[in-house]
Amino acid sequence: MREINNNASLIVIDVQKGFEHPYWGRRDNPAAEENIAALIRAWRTAGRPIVLVRHDSVPPGSPLEPGTPGNELKDVVVEAMGGSEADLFVSKTVNSAFYGAPDLAGWLRERGIGQIVIAGIQTNMCNEITARMGGNLGFDVLYPIDAMHTFDAVGPDGEVVTAEELTRATAASLHHGRFATVLRTSELI
Repeated sequence: MREINNNASLIVIDVQKGFEHPYWGRRDNPAAEENIAALIRAWRTAGRPIVLVRHDSVPPGSPLEPGTPGNELKDVVVEAMGGSEADLFVSKTVNSAFYGAPDLAGWLRERGIGQIVIAGIQTNMCNEITARMGGNLGFDVLYPIDAMHTFDAVGPDGEVVTAEELTRATAASLHHGRFATVLRTSELI
C-alpha cells in the first residue's frame, strides 16, 4: 500500500451523467465508478479533503451543458459522499481542474496540501491534464488508473484508438515523465 499523507486531497473529476450519453461511444473499465466510490468513502472515513470537479461545457448542445441533467454528478458520487459536502467544488470549462473556479492550486496550498489523488473521467483528457499540471506545480500526484475511464478515439489518420490503448499510453506517459505515480485503487485504501 502506498503511503498517503494525512491531508492528501482526493480530486474527483467530471463524474457526470452526461458521460453516459451515446455521443461518447465505447468506454473501458466498467469498474471505474465502483473504485471512485470506494476512494470517496475511504477519504470520508479518514477525514481527508475531497474536491469535486464539474465540467461546464461551452458552447451549448454538449451532453455536459450547464442546466441539463447531463451536467449533474453521477448518483454514485452523490451516494458515496453520503450527504456530505465536498471540501471544495470546482467548476471548469477546459480540461484542467487547475483552470477552474475557485482556484484549486491556491486552495490546496493554503491548506498545506502537497499530495493529490486524481480519479474520474476521462483518463487521457481532464484527468491526465490535471495530473500533468499538478506535477508541474510541485504536487505529489497519485493516479489510480482503475478509478477512471475513457472512450475510444479516432486519430488523425482515421484509425480508432481504443480506450484501453489510450489508458495504457496515459499510464506510460505519466509514469515515464514522472508527472504522477500510477497505481491501483487497492494500493490507496
